[in-house]
Amino acid sequence: MHSFKLLLLGTFLLTSCADNNRKTQAMASQKEEKKEVKEFKNQVLFVVSNAHFYGTSDIESTNHFPEIILAHNVFKNAGFKIDFVSPQGGAIPIGYIRSSDSITKKYLYDETFMNELEHTLKPTDIAPENYKAIYYPGGGSAMFTVPENKRIQQIASKIYEQNEGIIATVCHGTAGIVDITLSDGSYLVSGKEVNGFPDLFENKKAPYYQQFPFSIQEALEAHGGNFQYSEEGWDGFMVTDGRLVTGQDPTGADKVAQKVVELLTPTTSNP
Repeated sequence: MHSFKLLLLGTFLLTSCADNNRKTQAMASQKEEKKEVKEFKNQVLFVVSNAHFYGTSDIESTNHFPEIILAHNVFKNAGFKIDFVSPQGGAIPIGYIRSSDSITKKYLYDETFMNELEHTLKPTDIAPENYKAIYYPGGGSAMFTVPENKRIQQIASKIYEQNEGIIATVCHGTAGIVDITLSDGSYLVSGKEVNGFPDLFENKKAPYYQQFPFSIQEALEAHGGNFQYSEEGWDGFMVTDGRLVTGQDPTGADKVAQKVVELLTPTTSNP
């Protein structure tokens, strides 16, 4: 009888321990879920292009490296996590590099960062619900493969509508949003003030421009956008209309990112 009581007591203790372990694991799981939610609210998706040439020509094109890193630097310093996506995934061409610039030099020698540009994600790898902002840097490559990519358009519209997130662009990166439509069928830019690289500064007679699928300014206006720009240029000009933030040229890259951070950072007013 004594042995039987000990057996019952041992069984009870084992069961209690098991129950406690399950409760502990469940609580840990709930905490992990909350942690994940907190983390993805601070994720920004950068959209870059795989195009190495202007259209069907043999003129080399690249993504604008400063427009990538200046924005990246702002987001990173503000505690945001950044992912890169391109239409095909994998390596992307980069250019407009001034190796004497301190920020450029820092990123060029950042093995982790450069590895991310070499192994960008494919659109099918992206879960839109994980992001609160999407950013399109420019460069000649941005005019190709990105604007017509339906999957990336859908990702952007979901971030904007379902996540109440922000869409941001700079320079020729604005080409990536001209065809984005919302759930009601309207164009994202319809009725909004929007900016991008203006026709004023394009050399329309140049061979590179002859390869462009469209004029950014004309396409935005055709889809109902109210195109605003600085005639001076290279002065950090940008436009904010609600949760759409667009910059004119490379000098607006960090300012666009700063505005996105401002919009995503909750402010608390004193009672």
